Amino acid sequence: MEKATFGAGCFWGVEEAFRQLKGVTATAVGYEGGITNNPTYKDVCTGRTGHAEVVQVEYDPKQVSYDQLLDLFWHSHNPTSLNRQGPDIGTQYRTAIFFHSPEQEKAAKASKEKLQKTGYKSPIVTQIVPAAIFWKAEDYHQQYLAKRGLGSCHI
Repeated sequence: MEKATFGAGCFWGVEEAFRQLKGVTATAVGYEGGITNNPTYKDVCTGRTGHAEVVQVEYDPKQVSYDQLLDLFWHSHNPTSLNRQGPDIGTQYRTAIFFHSPEQEKAAKASKEKLQKTGYKSPIVTQIVPAAIFWKAEDYHQQYLAKRGLGSCHI
């Protein structure tokens, strides 16, 4: 199994999208890329911790490739929107890829470049940075939509 970590705005809908992908064996929502140890949702929402809301994905590379995960990531949010996705505004909603290996970094940068050339007129603002400490979000955030019988929360 391998890990991938993505920030694409509110983590509820993004987690559900990844959970539906064949080859994804586990997901968890949490916070990454900030300065505060063991942040809570309330802490992150202040904008002072520096964390992004993220989904950490465990996957079987024999069933699903990292490139396929990237494709889902790019199509699950607006990567040209700085610190905002839909009605959610703040640095915690930034678009980011936290890579776990040099191969992931290379693939993420190549996919961003390709998408910028072929898919968007506005600049893609997605950060591509090394994975940091992943702080798992509170239990009530885990599989939030699935627990409520919802498939998405996109507006």
